[in-house]
Amino acid sequence: MLSTLLIALREGLEASLIISILLAYLVRTGKASLARFIWVGVALAVALSLGLGAALSFTSRHLSTRGEELFAGTTSLLSVAFVTAMVFWMRRTARGLGKELQGRVDGALALGSLALISTAFFAVAREGLETALFIYANFRTVRSNTAPSLGLILGLASAITLGVLLYRKTVKINLGKFFTTTGYGLIVVAGGVLSHGITEFQNRGNLPGANALAWSAKNGSGVIWTIIDGSIGIAPSTTWLSLAVWAIYLLVTISIYRRPAKVVAAPAPLAAAK
Repeated sequence: MLSTLLIALREGLEASLIISILLAYLVRTGKASLARFIWVGVALAVALSLGLGAALSFTSRHLSTRGEELFAGTTSLLSVAFVTAMVFWMRRTARGLGKELQGRVDGALALGSLALISTAFFAVAREGLETALFIYANFRTVRSNTAPSLGLILGLASAITLGVLLYRKTVKINLGKFFTTTGYGLIVVAGGVLSHGITEFQNRGNLPGANALAWSAKNGSGVIWTIIDGSIGIAPSTTWLSLAVWAIYLLVTISIYRRPAKVVAAPAPLAAAK
């Protein structure tokens, strides 16, 4: 539940902030009546994300055992790659995200309602598709559907609530610290997903060492192991290879993440450029 809650809260709040920035800019520029086109784009992005999640679950259920292992392993690696890239991207561009989105809105306003819908759609769809893929992969690392589902609901509800409060300026959050801190959490969760992905490929015989266990807990179904497996992705029975990949990923990724970020300057809005 904790890992899924973190994913949903972090990614959901990113999407909420994007929507808030787009709506606030329309209000500030006297074009609040066009907000409906933003919501159309958001609705389409949410529908696409839900569709991806449904497609992943449907595909997984209708595959053979070996096919499911290959599918699970591949989606795990893809989700880790996407999430790692997005964590670093947000760290570099968070400060200039508002200006970048405002520039896109200025360009869309000059082209019409369809362009405005597309701007909102692509801005939110990126977060939604990543979230769907990562949450699906994270669901695969735990042995219960109830707790992750609860974490998903709580995380998204919290993200939406915070987004509304931030938009109305009811609460203030140091977003830089929030995204930096949750970035560490996502890296840890991604490490666990990566470890399980390696195990899937070992079970198929694509990678060696399936029987070379670092440990095999006798009480693998206990509460402690459930918490450890569901949070940092270390299973009761862990191979040396999956453990090594997990440790190397965390060591390398966190060491790079701790370095001062090179902030990417956002492009100037088209109106300002004129």
